[in-house]
Amino acid sequence: MPPSHRPNDLQPARTAAEARRQYLHAVRQAIEAIAEEESDAIEQAAARFAATIAAGRLVHVFGTGHSRMAVEEVFPRYGSFPGFHPIVELSMTFHNQVVGANGQRQAMFLENVQGFGPVLWRNFSTSPGDCLWAISTSGCNAVTIDVALEAKRLGMTVVALTSLAHAQVSTSKHSSGLKLHEVADLVLNQHAPAGDSAVWLEGLEETPVAPISSVTGCTVVNLVKAEVARRLTELGQPPKVLTAACHLGPERAATLFEETYDDYRRRMGVLYR
Repeated sequence: MPPSHRPNDLQPARTAAEARRQYLHAVRQAIEAIAEEESDAIEQAAARFAATIAAGRLVHVFGTGHSRMAVEEVFPRYGSFPGFHPIVELSMTFHNQVVGANGQRQAMFLENVQGFGPVLWRNFSTSPGDCLWAISTSGCNAVTIDVALEAKRLGMTVVALTSLAHAQVSTSKHSSGLKLHEVADLVLNQHAPAGDSAVWLEGLEETPVAPISSVTGCTVVNLVKAEVARRLTELGQPPKVLTAACHLGPERAATLFEETYDDYRRRMGVLYR
């Protein structure tokens, strides 16, 4: 039997209150680790992304599986802005069917089919001035590694958002044996625990529940996004931000939405020349 990755000092929860405390403690620990350990990497990533966007190029954001949530956190949603190009493949991210056509088994199989990177990037006219922000909690599925390797071959800067603790106890599914953090030029560690799930319950000791990577990954995404916006504004290129009507009033918010999507469409034009 493989070793359990339950922390040695953590007793399985017996009550609802204990389960809540476990989860919230794990989230707080991870957020504190991000605050203490990732500031330099966040600023480096933001500086590179801001330079790319200011130059009229794009930061491509790619993830499969539940990493799709972090991709869509980047853009488009309230508080986000053009310059980021979210890429998700429905065949590897559309999970609500679970079984049957478009089921989870197929998605997990496709995540580990190699050769996808060159096929994906052939759709776009990329530039060495572009960046790839590759998102994978484990950093071990073949497709994301494949996409990152091909991006590097094309001259792009590759930034990884991953969990190093999870990667360290996982096996790469790529024939190179590389994990995402070993391919990337810069690594943002989102500090989810090994296996991602954070709550251990009495009677369910071998199978923890309640993952935290959605919380920690999106935290890093928004820390980077805020710093990119600050840098773009400092450069005299303040971004057009999707903004709620409660801040601007309904008419101005609606106008800004249209302007933001127009700006995104204009920026995307560089990919299809």
